Amino acid sequence: MIFERPNWPPTGRLPPRISRDPMGSTSTNGNIEHLRDLLAAYMARKGLRSTEQRRLIVETFFHSHSHITIEELLGQVRSADPRVGYATVYRTLKLLAESGVANERHFGDGVTRYELADGDTHHDHLICIECHGITEFEEPRIESLQDEVARTYGFELRTHKHELYGLCADCLARAPKTRN
Repeated sequence: MIFERPNWPPTGRLPPRISRDPMGSTSTNGNIEHLRDLLAAYMARKGLRSTEQRRLIVETFFHSHSHITIEELLGQVRSADPRVGYATVYRTLKLLAESGVANERHFGDGVTRYELADGDTHHDHLICIECHGITEFEEPRIESLQDEVARTYGFELRTHKHELYGLCADCLARAPKTRN
């Protein structure tokens, strides 16, 4: 398989996946082996090579927090190999999105973020307009209601996204209290 975990960076350390950070919580690691296979098959169909830099970027992405930007991933990758350029990270993230391994996310702030695709689960996002924190959530009632609405209108639902914008609990707690 093309994307088995190499001994990268040379120290043997990759940034750990974390459960929550200012840019969002990670979804479960999901089936990374399945994602590696999906990427390998896509690259074989397209006749693309697996380079050392591409493998480093992919493995670093697999072990990064969810909703990572190109700049954040570049910083992590460069800590292992300072020769990796912005364009290489950009092209690799586009490849991951095209192959179905990553989802590209736009949360209204002009920054593109990427998260692991997990075809088995679905989640939605709460986005704080103050600190830009992203919280993933799952709500079966929303899923059920949207299916019901689609059936009512004779609509075959293929995909959807819910992005709710407001203030997180931390920002609400820091906000000055107003008196009526």
